[in-house]
Order: sequence, then structure tokens, then C-alpha cells
Amino acid sequence: MPELTLEERLDRLESIEAIKRLKAVYCMYCDAKYHAEGICSLFTEDGVWDGGPSFGRYQGHDQIRKFFERISDDILFAAHLVLNPIITVDGNTAHGRWWLHMPCTAINTAGNAEGRWLLSEYDEDYVRIAREWKFKKLHLDVKYYVPHLQDWAAASIRDRNL
Repeated sequence: MPELTLEERLDRLESIEAIKRLKAVYCMYCDAKYHAEGICSLFTEDGVWDGGPSFGRYQGHDQIRKFFERISDDILFAAHLVLNPIITVDGNTAHGRWWLHMPCTAINTAGNAEGRWLLSEYDEDYVRIAREWKFKKLHLDVKYYVPHLQDWAAASIRDRNL
């Protein structure tokens, strides 16, 4: 593998920092009662937000916007705490993996607000358009989403053969 030039190394480092900022702004918009327009502005026009079986899959700004306009009725408070980023950059595309630990207040099946914990893994693809990094695809792999007083062990292994 050929050694990268100083300019290529600098671009890679600046891109990683820009992607970290993109993710931080995404979390800020989510924690601001799921600011739908702000969230959409971070995705490409045909971008995908995929919350898996727990939250559904949405493609394009219209579908993503409608989802986030609704989710604030179900999740009243959220603190998106993301950590352990692993970001690889290849020119104008990149890939990232993050962990999400999120305390939140959500409406339960009885219609009452309750404290909950969400633990998920993000798997994301990014693209640089006109010097700005955007989400191309964000996939959320929910490990557990449980009331905060409930033991999460059963929820975290329900889909695994242990």
C-alpha cells in the first residue's frame, strides 16, 4: 500500500473530525425534541435512516422528516450519548461505527411516561458533497430498549442463541 502524502493524511484527519462533528450535531438535533428539519439537513437527499425492527426504515428527506416529527410524541426526552467512534475515510466516502447509550423518557404501552435505557450500535456510511460530509446511510442496531428499573439482560440476549 503506497504511503499517503501529507495532504492526504491531513484531509483524512480533517474528514474524521468533520464526521465527528456531523454526529455531534445529529445528536444535538435529536436531543432538541427530534428537530426534524435539522436532522434532514444532515442527510443526502436520498439518504437512509434505518432503525431496524424497533423504529423502522426511512429513505429520503420526506420520509425521514415525517418519522422524526412523530417520534417526539413517543420519546419526550433523550440524551444521545455516543462513544467509541471508529471512522475510516476513503476519498469522498467514509464509514463509521459508534455506540449509543441513551437515557430517555418515553411513553409506554399504557400511555404513561417512563424512564428508559436504549443501547444501540450505529453503522453509518457518509459521503462528502461540495466539501461537506453528510449521512448516506445510518443504521441503528438496538441491543436493548427497556424501562430503567428493569434488568436488561433478557432484552439484550433475546435475539441471540446463547
